[in-house]
Amino acid sequence: MGAAGWPGWVGIAFVFAVACVGTWLARRYALRRRLIDEPGERRSHGVATPRGGGAGIVVAMLAALAMSSAALTGPQRALPAAIAVGLLLVAAVGWIDDHRPLSPWGRLATHAIAAACLGAGLLAAGMAPLVAAAGALLALVLVNVWNFMDGIDGLAASQAQLVALACALLARGGGDAWLALALAAACAGFLPFNLPPARIFLGDVGSGALGYLLAAMVAWRGSRAPADAPLLLLPLSAFLLDASLTLAARVWGGERWWLPHTQHAYQRWVRGCRRHGTVTTAYGTWTLLAIGAMWLAAGEGLAVKMLALSGCCLGGVIAWMWLRRTPLPPGDRE
Repeated sequence: MGAAGWPGWVGIAFVFAVACVGTWLARRYALRRRLIDEPGERRSHGVATPRGGGAGIVVAMLAALAMSSAALTGPQRALPAAIAVGLLLVAAVGWIDDHRPLSPWGRLATHAIAAACLGAGLLAAGMAPLVAAAGALLALVLVNVWNFMDGIDGLAASQAQLVALACALLARGGGDAWLALALAAACAGFLPFNLPPARIFLGDVGSGALGYLLAAMVAWRGSRAPADAPLLLLPLSAFLLDASLTLAARVWGGERWWLPHTQHAYQRWVRGCRRHGTVTTAYGTWTLLAIGAMWLAAGEGLAVKMLALSGCCLGGVIAWMWLRRTPLPPGDRE
């Protein structure tokens, strides 16, 4: 199923349109129900903004998964269906949490069940058990990483769009390439409402869904090209490094790491410069460079791939340490 065939570009355009309309409707609903994120010391925005716009992405991607399953043949048809089940679970618990806060452990348990759905789908599609287990673990990680990193205008959705495009670029055709392009289109439909100054936020319904869908895209692509699979960590590196290093620092410091905070590098940066667009653009530039490194290293030997991965990791650690040491404005505190 290439991008030029059914569902092809018509399907991509449909997904984009559904995401646009769905986000607009979600904003109207959020305003009517007073689902508003107010400014506060644990938040990076200064204006009350509705949340839950990611529901538009979820609906659009459910349609994309239905089209993908219909276009595939054989055992692989089971994979989009399994992804859809897991997506519904992640989105449902996020939607409820957007209305009334849930226990973090209850959310984590639901995310684990959704991750198991992805693993089962990979197995049903004929993937190796190790690939299925890795895909499930990645889903559990990325759902939470995207939730942690969804804190400023345009950041989480634009990063998801770039990672999806990277998966499509590495795929060069096939069902997973089309689905990755569909995810990029869904993000494109949402972003006009979320770029600075944001008119609506993703909410937990959207951030968790994006992390889950990206894990599915990466696992699907990685199972088809195992030799290049580690390179898919490159476009994910901006979020993975910021989230993991910040979490490690909080655990090392004896903090209650599961509570909301503003200690991520991107949060500290935006508190210093007060410009969401600057930070979102900088993270996007990093990811574009990482995608370029992925493209150049694809198909090369192990030494080249390890050089690309280690160079990205080293550069990311240095950038994170520098941003964490950036002085905060007078009167601001962690």
